[in-house]
Amino acid sequence: MFNTVDMHCDTIMKIYQDKQEGITEGLRKNTYQIDREKLEKGEYLLQNFALFMDSQETEDPYTTCKEMIECFNNEMKENQDWLLPVTTYKEIITNQQNNKISALLTMEEGAPIEGDLKKLEEFYQAGVRMMTLTWNYPNEIGYPNAAFFDEKLQQLAVDQQGLTKQGIAVVQRMEELGMIIDVSHGSDQLVEDVLTYTSKPFVASHSNARAVCPHFRNLPDHLIKKIAERGGVIGMNYCDLFITEDGSDSLIDGLVKHIMHFRTIGGIDCIGLGSDFDGIPVTQELADASTVSKLYQALELQGFSSEELEKIFSGNVLRLYNEILH
Repeated sequence: MFNTVDMHCDTIMKIYQDKQEGITEGLRKNTYQIDREKLEKGEYLLQNFALFMDSQETEDPYTTCKEMIECFNNEMKENQDWLLPVTTYKEIITNQQNNKISALLTMEEGAPIEGDLKKLEEFYQAGVRMMTLTWNYPNEIGYPNAAFFDEKLQQLAVDQQGLTKQGIAVVQRMEELGMIIDVSHGSDQLVEDVLTYTSKPFVASHSNARAVCPHFRNLPDHLIKKIAERGGVIGMNYCDLFITEDGSDSLIDGLVKHIMHFRTIGGIDCIGLGSDFDGIPVTQELADASTVSKLYQALELQGFSSEELEKIFSGNVLRLYNEILH
């Protein structure tokens, strides 16, 4: 038996977008990678649900994000017999004791707050407890590790910029509020700046190791080490592009390599899960949330102890949530 905690998925985006097209699918049952049956089969204790929109294809990210919160809240009401929203660590544990799965609301992309601390606080009041500072474009908060040119992801110049002056104010206010800072998608300099201007543990909710697969979305060893030393947690992303460079490894074998590398560089306490389900292409090996036991078994075969597996699948993230979410 194991409990799964996943720091990132885009399922609310899928539900919201489909509703715009007149297609009605919800968290109870759907054709996506996450629904009730899949979460229960994967023995999920908690799933983070991200609010995400492509800010360059969205006329008004602030308004769209608020509409997505309404979509999330509607899903919570319709599924309260098995899934309950949480904003504190205590609520997660209460739900676990009552055999309910917890749903934590997050934001992927800080553009909707428009660099405004009042809007940040508004989203906090609406239940958001984690925010990925950037997606793939610069915004008022800071700079990403990628930019779009001709619809292709490109690496930014070597002298990547980090947090803006307003971004520094945003991350410091997030710490004061008890909103978890998420540096996935952020430039290397942005991560360094978060380390400089904050003091609490933070996360990279869905990022892998650049030394194992040299994709700019992955973290270099020196930042893995620094995030780990701060007590932070890095969620393993199941996207094949970030796992294996040439496709020589299977998806699960590749993920195991990343996890072993993280254990070597940052220690076992910095590793979590951040599937990116419903935001990545579907693969046969880890098709959806019901299949995470395959990763568990593969790590067991590599000699990971039950204590180490408990930390990777839930313990490390719950420790960080216990520290920040009150």
